[in-house]
Amino acid sequence: MEPRKATSDLTRAMLPFNAQVFLDSAGLARKVVRYGRDDVIFAQGDPCKHVMYIQAGGVKLSVLSKAGREAIVAMLGPGDFFGEGCLAGQSLRMASATAITQSVILLVDREKMVQLLHRQHTMSDRFIAHMLSRNIRIEEDLIDQLFNSSEKRLARTLLLLARYGKQDKPARMMPRISQETLAEMIGTTRSRVNFFLNKFKKLGFIEYNGENPLKINSSLLSVVLHD
Repeated sequence: MEPRKATSDLTRAMLPFNAQVFLDSAGLARKVVRYGRDDVIFAQGDPCKHVMYIQAGGVKLSVLSKAGREAIVAMLGPGDFFGEGCLAGQSLRMASATAITQSVILLVDREKMVQLLHRQHTMSDRFIAHMLSRNIRIEEDLIDQLFNSSEKRLARTLLLLARYGKQDKPARMMPRISQETLAEMIGTTRSRVNFFLNKFKKLGFIEYNGENPLKINSSLLSVVLHD
């Protein structure tokens, strides 16, 4: 019976993690806050008291050096947690979180989240797997930044913002993000971003007219896969 139980546990752990169901089923006291584009959710050095979950919108995590230079370390979207460092005893925020578009953020008190993870073991395992998956993506972002061309980095960033590769259906409409922000994300200039966006448009990889949100076609993946 033990091997069958182990297989059953593994199967449950591999199921898609529905964070909203996870939080709703726990009956946690939590707060929902709405943020506008470019609103600061928390700043580097702020007290670390909550785990946060993105119900809608998008969030940029960035770090500011002593010299005043900003580096974007992650771009997150609906279904992602952030601010989880408090669960590991982090007392101050190591990065700043900024809304990149109108966003709805759910705040869960650190102590309540710890109690939930201790109480619901199956959900706890899936939450950990969910966070590890996000951290792997952040590592891939760093590798992408170090070794790939700015054209390939932009293509990969657009696909990630469109939720390409998620288990649910990818959203072809990308959140409205300025070319300046895209340039910051991939470490290049706005003029280079504009050049590559126009190139992608001519090749049919994306659709945009400067007014409506940018649409991503799956054919853009060819830029990422091309050596």
